[in-house]
Amino acid sequence: MTGADGAATVRHFLRDDDIDPAEQTSVLDLAAAMKADRHGHRPLAGPQTVAVLFDKPTLRTQLSFSVGIAELGGHPMVLDSRLANIGVRESIADTARVLGRQAAAVVWRTYGQERIDEMAAHAGVPVVNALTDSFHPCQVLADLLTVREHRGHLAGRTLTYLGDGANNMAQSYLLGGASAGMHVRIGSPAAYTPDVQVLADARRIAAATGGSVVVTDDPAAACEQADVLATDTWVSMGQESEAADRAAPFVAFALDETAVARATDDVLVLHCLPAYRGSEVATAVIDGPHSVVWDEAENRLHAQKGLLAWLLEQNGDPT
Repeated sequence: MTGADGAATVRHFLRDDDIDPAEQTSVLDLAAAMKADRHGHRPLAGPQTVAVLFDKPTLRTQLSFSVGIAELGGHPMVLDSRLANIGVRESIADTARVLGRQAAAVVWRTYGQERIDEMAAHAGVPVVNALTDSFHPCQVLADLLTVREHRGHLAGRTLTYLGDGANNMAQSYLLGGASAGMHVRIGSPAAYTPDVQVLADARRIAAATGGSVVVTDDPAAACEQADVLATDTWVSMGQESEAADRAAPFVAFALDETAVARATDDVLVLHCLPAYRGSEVATAVIDGPHSVVWDEAENRLHAQKGLLAWLLEQNGDPT
């Protein structure tokens, strides 16, 4: 792929709609194949290095990317970006130029979306959003893979997210779910709704895929006959000082036994973790028969392997 100036255009994954619906299916197909043959795909053999940077606390992201890059034949160069002090000690643009000369790809878990956008603008290699304040697209790929494993297809399924409609998971469910042809419902207090542009983008995508997008402050309506119920913490990273004020508006949107009873009989329950039992999710639900949370956590590994391999192929490194 080339840009208007004839130079190669680097593909990145900065938000869920950076891949179109057909491409999303290709990534999920590749992820499923890699899960079935865990050590049979080695596009990073050499080993090539992938830089993995963390501005925010991590468990699943560091684990799944480190294991996945190694299983793809590569070397995960895990960097504590607090030591690099990216954007303060050295500009994001200059950091990107250094990383792009030595790494096959860059994975970054950071704060503002503008930070990862700037990294992608200057790295010259694929950049992957491992979480920002606005989106968590790798998690949603894993969630879609999990639903597909358990239910066979995604298009036409109803996925309900309960909780903070303005957070990164809600916004990624909107874009990723719409791309998959799902009916996405966001159940959240009226004061915590998604970004208007993200919502408009999701509706545009859904119009083309046969999906739909609904935002409601009625938790009962949001859960009615849902095929999938998902939630996340009510206090995202960086919002800890707001914890006391944020709890009360969300109590009615807890993923509890009542929510499950309103959904389909075989509803799947998702949580991106860490979970705060008795808060956004009931213990009986996350540890109950509808929960596929541990499959979901494992599928971060396989979805991200599929994504990295797909990006490398798009950027000229055949798998």
